[in-house]
Amino acid sequence: MSRHIYWAGDSTVKHNRINTYPQNGIGQVFNLYLKPEITVCNHAENGRSTKSFLDEKRLEGILDTLAKDDFLFIQFGHNDEKEDVKRHTDPFGSFQENLKIFIQEAKNKGAHPVLITPVYRRLFDEDGSLKELVHMDYPKAMLALGEELNVPVIDLCESSRQLLKATGDEGSKKWFMNFGASEYNNYPEGLNDNTHLRYEGAVIMAGLIADGLKKLGGIYEDLLLS
Repeated sequence: MSRHIYWAGDSTVKHNRINTYPQNGIGQVFNLYLKPEITVCNHAENGRSTKSFLDEKRLEGILDTLAKDDFLFIQFGHNDEKEDVKRHTDPFGSFQENLKIFIQEAKNKGAHPVLITPVYRRLFDEDGSLKELVHMDYPKAMLALGEELNVPVIDLCESSRQLLKATGDEGSKKWFMNFGASEYNNYPEGLNDNTHLRYEGAVIMAGLIADGLKKLGGIYEDLLLS
């Protein structure tokens, strides 16, 4: 029986087109780690928070086809941090309340919700040390909610933080949309973007999520190639 993974999330997960090349979202490459019978349905969109995703009724677009024993991967945090009223949420308030909606709606369909904390931003100090708490309390709030509701959480924020710290500033640059002028036609003046990923970075971060699924075991590990 074919199973589906649905992604609800932001631009770090989104499936990109040629007009944003070489940007790749994590959800865009995640099928590399999956068994052939698993289908990825990527509903992630640029700039969305839990609030704006729900307000725009994007969750309804998932629920239209989400079925029993499918999976809903819920990845937010980057834009919930923003101060504008259309997106901002409080980590231990409206952020958690919104996540509860995603979780409950998935369970109502007989699907399996999985919370995924946001990928770490590649931000290093002048001394070469990785900046701390780049996502404030949003990852902690997601972890706490997962424990409260007995919903699995893959802590991509922490695993990517550890990887960036070990790899260093220069070594990790090639993973992100951080490059000089004239390297890519879409960005003739270059780009200094330490949030969004190029192909290799997306594959590596997707691998960290796959590692998380493997650690969860059972139905989650069963999604992966042996």
